[in-house]
Amino acid sequence: MRQLPAARVLTRAVHPRPLAEHGPSRTWQWQPEGSLAPTAVFEHVEAVFHLAGEPVAEGRWTEAKKQRIRDSRVLGTRNLVASMAAILPRPRVLVCASAIGFYGDRADTLLDESAEPGTGFLSEVCRAWEAEALEAEKLGVRVVLARLGLVLAARGGALERMLLPFRLGLGGKLGNGQQWMSWVHEQDVVGLLLHAAQRKDLRGPMNVVSPAPVTNETFTRELGRVLARPTVMKAPRLALRLAMGEVSDALLESQRVMPRVAQESGYSFVHSELGGALAACLAERKEQQ
Repeated sequence: MRQLPAARVLTRAVHPRPLAEHGPSRTWQWQPEGSLAPTAVFEHVEAVFHLAGEPVAEGRWTEAKKQRIRDSRVLGTRNLVASMAAILPRPRVLVCASAIGFYGDRADTLLDESAEPGTGFLSEVCRAWEAEALEAEKLGVRVVLARLGLVLAARGGALERMLLPFRLGLGGKLGNGQQWMSWVHEQDVVGLLLHAAQRKDLRGPMNVVSPAPVTNETFTRELGRVLARPTVMKAPRLALRLAMGEVSDALLESQRVMPRVAQESGYSFVHSELGGALAACLAERKEQQ
């Protein structure tokens, strides 16, 4: 993991955990949907990384849950940009998280940053989210829209939820397994966000994905291989819908996304192949035990 410089951290947590492993930091509590951020956090800050958002894959998508998903991103980003407007000098760059959900369900189509938005709830949220971030350009702030794929990490996220069933031999493909999964290792997430901040010629969308997307069937087989476990189970579309509701649609969307902007601007991936990325996550988990 690259060492980050001293950071100012905005967090919802009342008692935030220290971030010493990422370098010296100071923290401020902030509820992004309801208020502006404290102006002190922006003093002498050149780059702002905005990553806040209600978890998408946790719990069923009730109307209240969908409103939280949208508001945490759209209103939170609006308030962040308004906070930046209130101070001088302003940060030079805003790197705002978005997601490859922007592209919607696109089957086998190869997608880069020039692709049009798709349809559906997540695509609508991403478009509104990005529009709020781009308002910072009116303040003279360079804006990069970091469209994140499926992040693979040693702790937390999608891989954390997959490990137990796969280790029990209950892992298997979702639906027909032909939907594309555009993944990225957390080391490359950090690397790409820093790359976006440091490269003054980058602005607009940047896909934060590895250059090697795979189908769900391939992902399932590779995770089973790394864990040395069988992957013969299947989760049919109807069963997923009954068990999870509307959120299952997001699991079955196909997005074959390429990181054209990152590659053309010279970023070198730490993990460009799925097997190595999964093995690295598992090795880090073992070290942390």
